[in-house]
Amino acid sequence: MKKKLKKSENIIISDDNKNIEREENNRRNYSKTAMKICIASIIINVALTVFKIIAGILGNSFAMISDAIHSASDVFSTFIVMIGVKIASKKADREHPFGHERFECVAAIILSVMLGVTGAMIGINGIQRIADGSYKEVSLPTALALSAAVVSIIVKEIMFWITNIQAKKINSGSLKADAWHHRSDALSSIGSFIGILFSMLGFPVMDSVAAIVISLMILKAAISVFKESIDKMTDSACDKKTERDIKEIIISVDGVLGIDSVKTRKFGDRLYVEAEISLDGSLSLFDAHQIADSVHDEIEYKFPSVKHCVVHTNPKNTQDTISSSEPETSPDIQKE
Repeated sequence: MKKKLKKSENIIISDDNKNIEREENNRRNYSKTAMKICIASIIINVALTVFKIIAGILGNSFAMISDAIHSASDVFSTFIVMIGVKIASKKADREHPFGHERFECVAAIILSVMLGVTGAMIGINGIQRIADGSYKEVSLPTALALSAAVVSIIVKEIMFWITNIQAKKINSGSLKADAWHHRSDALSSIGSFIGILFSMLGFPVMDSVAAIVISLMILKAAISVFKESIDKMTDSACDKKTERDIKEIIISVDGVLGIDSVKTRKFGDRLYVEAEISLDGSLSLFDAHQIADSVHDEIEYKFPSVKHCVVHTNPKNTQDTISSSEPETSPDIQKE
């Protein structure tokens, strides 16, 4: 094991070869899994788009055509996800010494903007059709359009579950976003189904109303993806549960007397951790190093999403006073 010890401060950074190898394996698995899901998603979405357009035209349903546009936008969005994943999985280099994970966030932001524009256009179209009464001039939808909505609901919901499970497995934000696009497409197809059904029953305006509902669902998904991506781009902290779990791991390590501070920040879909721990002030530098190293290794082992961990040791009873203005990010936790 190769370790680097900064002499000016008692900060210990472990550079374990096993961690490097694990990081490399994670990167390869991440890229391979994401690409497989993306290719399958593109093939299915292209087929669904063509099917929905044909069903919408032959079945006289504006809602189904709007739904087809939604599916088509998913094809383009998946291409963006693939580009983001490809860049994000690259090794760290001189220009990007901390890695390329944030490029996936860039891809997700572009994706959210595209979704927002698509949703807005569909909504504006639906409103115009209601405002000028053009929906009255269109023939009532047929059973073909209704059947297309049912097929879309089933297929897209299956795609959501498969993509979401794999996204959680490799911790990919853009793949999670793609999964929720499948879910939003399933929901929009439910809207299409309701609109088409009511139109067939003699309420043609409901077809355009359904298109507006679809647009709102797309806009909601776009805002959600955009917000999550911005959080990852601006070094926001991880969720409170993850932070609590990290603290429990730290305090469980033999020799740790207390936790002075734990700070986390998201870097794309990875996590950076900085921890300050209290140790017995009479310990030798070697013993303090071993304890801090154990804390580092435990965190990285039990949290695969942690890419970088720094552990700072403070001698008991001489540690700096923690600012009371940061009670949530810098709690002083003592072992009983």
